[in-house]
Amino acid sequence: MDNPRPQKVAVVDEVRERLSSANGALLTEYRGLGVGELARLRRSLRDAGGEYKIYKNTLVRFAVRDLGLDIEALLVGPTAIAFVETDAAGVAKALCDFARTNPGLVIKGGLLGAKVLTATDASALADLPSRDQLLAQLAGTIAAPLQTFAGLLQALPRNLAYGLQALIDKQGGVPDAPPELATVEAPTQDAPTPEAAADAAPSPDAGEAPVETEPAPEPQEEQ
Repeated sequence: MDNPRPQKVAVVDEVRERLSSANGALLTEYRGLGVGELARLRRSLRDAGGEYKIYKNTLVRFAVRDLGLDIEALLVGPTAIAFVETDAAGVAKALCDFARTNPGLVIKGGLLGAKVLTATDASALADLPSRDQLLAQLAGTIAAPLQTFAGLLQALPRNLAYGLQALIDKQGGVPDAPPELATVEAPTQDAPTPEAAADAAPSPDAGEAPVETEPAPEPQEEQ
């Protein structure tokens, strides 16, 4: 821009910043829509996680050129941009739903990240599940195996008890203990080792009085 006005520079900066930070952007033509209809459209897009802004095509062109985005072919006729803050599928669905009853709104294409979308791509995006629906489906997919596993854990003790009771009934009651287990012998002490037995044995002289022996008689001489 040659000697641009500050207001125009501010708009270009705003468009460039929004396109850089948004998850996507859908460009529409709003020819024939009144103030009340535009207000309703803005409310529905806000509820879907988007924001609807109207800019001059010449200013948007400067912004997309700075960003290197190839969408200048979409900047024909009165253009408004639906910036996607969170859910691109939800914003596309809100636009398509509004366009069914308001033919003045035409979706021309847009951006999803850095990918350029055609009008057909944008309509297909509206047919995808919304972010909340995807999260709910993911949570259900994760929760189903966990619930099944929890049910198995709860059923395991109960089934084990039923199985044991069925086995007891089949055998006619609690079986008696085997004979070899019926009588439990008292534990015996280990036999002492030979060395320990030798040490424990009393000494031959211990505790006994010495035995006195009479001297043998001397032999008598023959007379």
